[in-house]
Amino acid sequence: MDEPSLQRDGFLVTSLDAVLNACRNDSLWYLTFGLACCAVEMMEAASARYDLDRFGMVPRASPRHADLMIVAGTLTNKMARAMRKAYDQMPEPKYVVSMGSCANGGGYYHYSYSVVRGCDRIVPVDVYIPGCPPTAEALVYGLLQLQRKIAATRPNAHYADLAR
Repeated sequence: MDEPSLQRDGFLVTSLDAVLNACRNDSLWYLTFGLACCAVEMMEAASARYDLDRFGMVPRASPRHADLMIVAGTLTNKMARAMRKAYDQMPEPKYVVSMGSCANGGGYYHYSYSVVRGCDRIVPVDVYIPGCPPTAEALVYGLLQLQRKIAATRPNAHYADLAR
């Protein structure tokens, strides 16, 4: 006669950290911060062909409801302050994906007086997606890498960093 066990009786045994990571992974609401041509590819990734909804990613228009910012396109000095303000309004934990050569490092406009040479000078970036413009597949792959990064962290690790 078999001994009763939790796994065989239909119960799931896991840690609270694993449950919190699964919740954060599978419900990334992203703020669409489209600045230039990369925004077209970001919109394509949300279309029916690539369907970011199947990964639990939903576009939000308000930074107060988003936990992921996708910076897509050329960031100018004039727009940098607005981007930082939107980032500061996002709740913790918050993540940033830099999409395209212009957002990553200034792109073709690197030497222009009005272009920020990478959005990482304004906000901390978690994932960089290269290309000019990167394809929708590249964005989906970058977002999957972000999910992998979130799954590897402890849920309350960012609060310990804030306490320092």
